[in-house]
Amino acid sequence: MAATARLAARARPLSRPNPGVAAMLVKDGRVIARGWTQAGGRPHAEALALAGVAPGGAAGAVLFVTLEPCAHQSPRGAACTDLVIAARPARVVIGQLDPDPRTAGQGARRIERAGIAVSVLDDDASRASLAGYLTRAALGRPRVTLKLALSLDGCIAMADGSSQWITGAEARAQVHSQRARNDAILVGGSTWRADRPRLDVRLPGLEHRSPQRVLLTRGIPPDGVRVINRPDQIAAIPDALHLYVEGGAGAAASFLRQDLVDEIHLYRAPILIGGGQQGLGDIGLADLAAAHGRWRLAERRLLGSDEFSAYLRCRQLPGR
Repeated sequence: MAATARLAARARPLSRPNPGVAAMLVKDGRVIARGWTQAGGRPHAEALALAGVAPGGAAGAVLFVTLEPCAHQSPRGAACTDLVIAARPARVVIGQLDPDPRTAGQGARRIERAGIAVSVLDDDASRASLAGYLTRAALGRPRVTLKLALSLDGCIAMADGSSQWITGAEARAQVHSQRARNDAILVGGSTWRADRPRLDVRLPGLEHRSPQRVLLTRGIPPDGVRVINRPDQIAAIPDALHLYVEGGAGAAASFLRQDLVDEIHLYRAPILIGGGQQGLGDIGLADLAAAHGRWRLAERRLLGSDEFSAYLRCRQLPGR
């Protein structure tokens, strides 16, 4: 299942508005077919995996799928539950049940009633691969990743606002890869006016993955840029399961103040600025004790001379 969940990364973010699901068909200890949700949401992962074997080839195999097979009919394709039942694998292993009320356990039950063994794991790797979809289903908004690039003394720019570059080339390349994994990217009005950032993906071969641009401001919308006036309006960004917030300090603080950040990507460069612009404004913290227990370290690595750390918000989603 962990391998299947890693495969789901290939679907993100082009599968929007559908979740990026992956499926793997294993027989006699060997992967015989695999699939992931295609651009625009179809074909689904299970349909692609099952199409990869000859008729009857799934018999006796185990189908691993990160999300419960859909149980509803669609003009865009057959229900995956029906495809699975027709293929007759020996067993279906499901990483996460689908919160969509059109499926919500019905797919697993129908497959089981057809005489196929079903296991539902509530698997951590599957949940992580579906984080944007599950956040949207539970909280009605995209999953938010806040990116901060700081000096050792917590600055994002010199006192005059110059900030190119705090981090090195390796860290900046990883930021572009993160942009390519998100449906939308947001900056605040001050950052837009000062830097006019392109907010695109500039990695060879991934330029087409540039996310929708969003600006947090009360000003006039620039051409080709969606504007929201408040952080809680991110729910209205169309087809967005993942939102990447790049700053600046005011926008970052406003998202943290409203508890809308699910993951922090912190890039720390081994430089000291002194007297520069701080990376974060007031987040409304009134009690130091309330700052503890909110974040947990998920990843840490070196990117050239810079240190990258990812922190996850300790949050229990409704329904879990």
